[in-house]
Amino acid sequence: MTSLKRSHEAGPLASNISSKVYVRSTRSGKVQKIVREVYLRTDIPCSSRICKACLEGAPRNAAGEVLPFVLSDKPAGTKAFPQGHYLIPDTNALLNAMDLFEQSSSFYDVVILQTVLEELRNRSLPLYNRLVGLTKSEDKRFYVFFNDFRLETYVNREPNETVNDRNDRAVRLAVKWYGEHLARTKANKVPAIVMLSDDQANLKKARAQGLHASTLADYVRSLEDGDKLLDMVAESQSQGGFNKPGQMLYPEYYTMSKMMTGVKAGLMHQGIFNVSPYNYLEGSIKVPAFPKPLLVLGRESINRAIDGDVVVVELLPQDKWKAPSTKIIEEDAITKNENADAEEREDFVTDKERKALQEAVKRTHKASSESLPQPTAKIVGVIKRNWRQYVGHIDPSSASRASTQGRKQDSVFLIPMDKKIPKIRLRTRQVSELLGKRLLVTVDAWDRDSRHPVGHFVRSLGDLETKAAETEALLLEWDVQYRPFPKTVLDCLPKEGHDWRIPASTDDPGWRDREDLRGLLICSIDPVGCQDIDDALHARQLPNGNYEVGVHIADVSHFVKPANAMDTEASIRGTTVYLVDKRIDMLPPLLGTDLCSLKPYVERYAFSTIWEVNENADIVNVRFTKSVIKSREAFSYEQAQLRIDDESQQDDLTRGMRMLLKLSRKLKQKRMDAGALSLSSPEVKVQMESESSDPIDVKTKQLLDTNSLVEEFMLFANVSVAAKIYEAFPQTAILRRHAAPPKTNFDELANELRVKKGLELRTESSKALADSLDECVEPGEPFFNTLVRIMATRCMMSAEYFCSGTQAYPEFRHYGLASEIYTHFTSPIRRYADLLAHRQLAAAIGYEAVHPSVRSRGRLEAVCKNINVRHRNAQMAGRASIAYYVGQALKGKVAEEDAFVMRIFSNGFVVLVPRFGIEGLIRLRDLAEPEPDSEFDAETYTLTTSGSRAVRVELFQKVKVRVRDEKDEATGKRGVKMELMDA
Repeated sequence: MTSLKRSHEAGPLASNISSKVYVRSTRSGKVQKIVREVYLRTDIPCSSRICKACLEGAPRNAAGEVLPFVLSDKPAGTKAFPQGHYLIPDTNALLNAMDLFEQSSSFYDVVILQTVLEELRNRSLPLYNRLVGLTKSEDKRFYVFFNDFRLETYVNREPNETVNDRNDRAVRLAVKWYGEHLARTKANKVPAIVMLSDDQANLKKARAQGLHASTLADYVRSLEDGDKLLDMVAESQSQGGFNKPGQMLYPEYYTMSKMMTGVKAGLMHQGIFNVSPYNYLEGSIKVPAFPKPLLVLGRESINRAIDGDVVVVELLPQDKWKAPSTKIIEEDAITKNENADAEEREDFVTDKERKALQEAVKRTHKASSESLPQPTAKIVGVIKRNWRQYVGHIDPSSASRASTQGRKQDSVFLIPMDKKIPKIRLRTRQVSELLGKRLLVTVDAWDRDSRHPVGHFVRSLGDLETKAAETEALLLEWDVQYRPFPKTVLDCLPKEGHDWRIPASTDDPGWRDREDLRGLLICSIDPVGCQDIDDALHARQLPNGNYEVGVHIADVSHFVKPANAMDTEASIRGTTVYLVDKRIDMLPPLLGTDLCSLKPYVERYAFSTIWEVNENADIVNVRFTKSVIKSREAFSYEQAQLRIDDESQQDDLTRGMRMLLKLSRKLKQKRMDAGALSLSSPEVKVQMESESSDPIDVKTKQLLDTNSLVEEFMLFANVSVAAKIYEAFPQTAILRRHAAPPKTNFDELANELRVKKGLELRTESSKALADSLDECVEPGEPFFNTLVRIMATRCMMSAEYFCSGTQAYPEFRHYGLASEIYTHFTSPIRRYADLLAHRQLAAAIGYEAVHPSVRSRGRLEAVCKNINVRHRNAQMAGRASIAYYVGQALKGKVAEEDAFVMRIFSNGFVVLVPRFGIEGLIRLRDLAEPEPDSEFDAETYTLTTSGSRAVRVELFQKVKVRVRDEKDEATGKRGVKMELMDA
């Protein structure tokens, strides 16, 4: 996008000055009036290639060149506009249908008004970023027209006029000006200027002015492939709809003022709604006023909330409080064969659902103290929808009623991949083409008279179970930004490409204030095949008997400058995402795998943390410096371990690695003594066939001493850097905290260990928890301790990035690492937080001035919010990728494996198979036909069946299971199916 500045060459525009008046309240309550002058110009071009007048008078850049005009001189025609047309959408159209504008078959030659762009940025940052991407695409021909700076299109807000009405008026004026402006050209065919909007009032006023104006649905119908594209128009915007208004099925939401008053008075509570992964009719909301989450049970109480929505709840009377459910209830089993065309209002809460929920909260034996009724609530309003695009497939049973001929629009159900998301009703003209495909859809609405949310089709990802479709599906499910890097980002890369080199002469500006550390014996230790090498280490003994230890981190901030296109892209992506078969990079590969990567035998820029430590690994002093290094070797963990263990190797590099190992053990012991936790998560590696990239086996990851060596020094560096940047920037340092979990988070696990194993879990401090976890052992079963640590990890809070000025110092603490202060500094190739820490550290040591983007607390808070989400999503996408490939590796195979019972319900249980690092649900109905009778004892966590298949299953029990692949008919995902062999 062109930035417009007032220049001396502007000529006649200097007199065109308009004042904008803003009113704001100060913290003290006073009202301030702010007047800003806007310089209006007459040389902002229309950017149409048919307009010679704009071409002659257009402003020029510093090189005296006019920027290329964007809009085609031969725009596409339609039935309504055979002479060709340009589109001018209002904000409403872009909010409703960004997917349509991104289509490659249509929506070219689009004028994006400055007014619309700014309004979209305020309404939806993700959509704004997608639109900016379109304006940078040379193919799509989207032109940003600065209508608020052009004399003839500037609109002042009138007294008592809303911002929305002013913006609509600005859009209509721009449409009118474009039409009149182009009509003055001598072109043979003047394109029509068409306003796109779904705002009926705006359309009506535009037509009254004689302007071309169309709804999205009407415009799409006029296109050649309109039938297919019409499926992508939001249901509420296209003709028809599902039902005529009828009986209301759900309670009406409270007004915003009523909710605000209720929350303020403590009568209502606000929080994020979380759906149980095992029961779609149960959700929970954590609120500060209660130690345990509030339960929400049943379709009516859930009241159209979807997992992740910010909701307001009202507590139910105490006699209606319930215990959490002990039964697995899956939507597909309860609501199978529903008719997508009929609402069946009389069966809003079906007998099946009612019975299932009653059984779910019924205790079959005396309840334990942990299973007493919990505060139970109902949702009375949604503050913020967490709706995103969802991936799923059409339920074949709902499609069986659909017509197979012609282009009639049919109603079908889409079953999302995420079992926490309810079925979504779609209307589509292409049922037969979409069956058996992985689909992307958007939710449009969930009205009171509709049993299910209503959405529209966005696009097909391909056939179910194909590698490409399933990989793209999981990237979309976890909102991973995987599009190719745009040209604007690639333009920020060094022009020399792979031939870039560190300047040979140390007098070159590239060496400014850098230490020459090329003489040090530095090496890197990473997983096999690692290409994006962030970190390298060295150690040597000093003449005084102490040790010099260095952690050298890739100097990414040398290549990625604040606020340029590459930095903006990296801040949006937030992190590199590692899947089994690919990596979705945060930075272009030229940097990540070459110029920044600390590859061996080549000189690289680094940011070094160098300590002097004594024999006990106590810090004598520490310094930070930009440097140039030359790594001597890139080891895998296994190679480094072999070299350290080989006594015949006595070279200086190997001796340095042995020093590092010795010191790392002392650092680890200190952390453990301070109360650091050693937690666990299932870690597996999928082995791929080298040529076809097909999975062939699954192995449990083996952790070596060298893994711990690297981890300890990275933690050491992160703590040292955190202290330095906080000292320099007490209000804006980017840090990472891990809050202590509320004691109630461990109540369930502590009770389970006490009842089943006679073990005590102490949670008064991280040290107490760490010590008691060490004591959770079972003779003859080494995995039991790992199992307990995996379960304890799930009771923890999530670690998060934050800006130091937003928390009091005691809240900085990292509970899991038992550290008072912590940050991420050691992986700037793959994490944006580390890149920010590098910039702050560079400023802290006086290497460079502080850039405004690293000084603005408001901006940094927004960045932290985004990278926290991206970090979690990257983890979940990685796990989903492993789960998919484990299923593929087992395809056609059957394995008999040990498993451990992690959770028990009244109609099934969850087991973890250590070898594959996966969990599976074994339902009682899977044991025998018909489903065997059972007795569930909630106090002793025991499930006993009788009849055709008599088994007794207890929590923590080791069982034998048969593992094979199976396609989940509900989600369309291939995963693992577990069968109980013996218990």
